Amino acid sequence: MAYFPLYLDMNNLKVLLVGGSTIATEKLEKLLIFTKEITILSLRIDEHMSTLAKKHNLTLYQRAYKEGDMEGFDLVIVATDTVDLHKAIYEESRETRILVNSVDNTDYCDFIFPAFVQKGDLTIAISTGGASPAFAKRMRQHLDKIIPNSVGTFLKKMKEQRTTRAKGKERMKYFDAMVEKYFSEQFK
Repeated sequence: MAYFPLYLDMNNLKVLLVGGSTIATEKLEKLLIFTKEITILSLRIDEHMSTLAKKHNLTLYQRAYKEGDMEGFDLVIVATDTVDLHKAIYEESRETRILVNSVDNTDYCDFIFPAFVQKGDLTIAISTGGASPAFAKRMRQHLDKIIPNSVGTFLKKMKEQRTTRAKGKERMKYFDAMVEKYFSEQFK
């Protein structure tokens, strides 16, 4: 079954990232785009992760995960090489409302990380439901090339305009015309 695409406001969510490897660091880089409420828990910490944790003033505990560590968190990302740990954390979460992502282990996931393109307020997520992360990555690269960098500025202008125009059919026509003009200029 395919995953439901969901865009989540992460401003007030607390995230626990278990793991300190290169893969965990890649997840951290993606998370930092959307939140700074991240706690990292790992015996070993990748040098780049350590740098990111200091730069963004993240909480970092250099120790192994123990039962109960997920308490108080909304999301748990498990990015380790230990499948037994992934399973244990996922099973522990079943007694809570905490959502778990287990990197490279969809059997122990409530959600997955999609590949995504982000330019300003535009975020496009790509998922193959875990079937082929390589395909999702390649699709992300393709979309990143064809979506103009100016889209962020355009969307910022659209957002400002939405606050100044009264709702109704005229407003809808105005915005449709702006979008049509943008597309005709950018995608010749």
